[in-house]
Amino acid sequence: MSPGSGPHTAERRGRPRDSGTDSAIIETVLRLMEEGATIGALSIERIARETGVGKATVYRRWSGKDALLVDVMKSLEETAPPLKGESVRNDLVSCLEFARRRGLAKRSSAVLRNVLGQIHSNPGLWGQYQETVIATRREAMHEVLRRGVHTGEIRPGVDLDLLSDLFTGPLLARAVLRPDGSLEEGLQEGLSEQIVDTVLAGVAPPPVAGG
Repeated sequence: MSPGSGPHTAERRGRPRDSGTDSAIIETVLRLMEEGATIGALSIERIARETGVGKATVYRRWSGKDALLVDVMKSLEETAPPLKGESVRNDLVSCLEFARRRGLAKRSSAVLRNVLGQIHSNPGLWGQYQETVIATRREAMHEVLRRGVHTGEIRPGVDLDLLSDLFTGPLLARAVLRPDGSLEEGLQEGLSEQIVDTVLAGVAPPPVAGG
């Protein structure tokens, strides 16, 4: 075997991956989704053509469409602002406000609608969306809810998974299921506050007798 040869020689001698091309391909997918293309209608061939590259260029970067879509979802991720930890109620409002503002973003909304449409036909992609996007936010809310139980603002024994759904469900319904609903701040001033206060009122501990 000649010096420098081996199983990874071709990889070392190949051209380095161009991050600009990666970004251009992801941008193309996002644009097509914004324009109304569904995941089912997107093909590697179409994505490559719209980006102005060959299919081989896409396949050198991703093993297939699902792998590419996972990176598309990751590209939209933002770091949630740190919670102050002074008030369970205010921290819950902050969690919902972050989600509400993301729902107003056309790209985030387009990706969400697309992925929701794949729940049954592509459970693997839905699972990746759960791991990539939903799990971190859900755990952040659960941490606040556990603190609320500890401080006595939420009665013990409440199912935290169900409670989390009660907080986030109205936003999801307005973003996906109700075309007449709105997440716009001007039209729904204090929407996050209304949701939090309504749900917390239902799970607060009962008043102390004689108090």
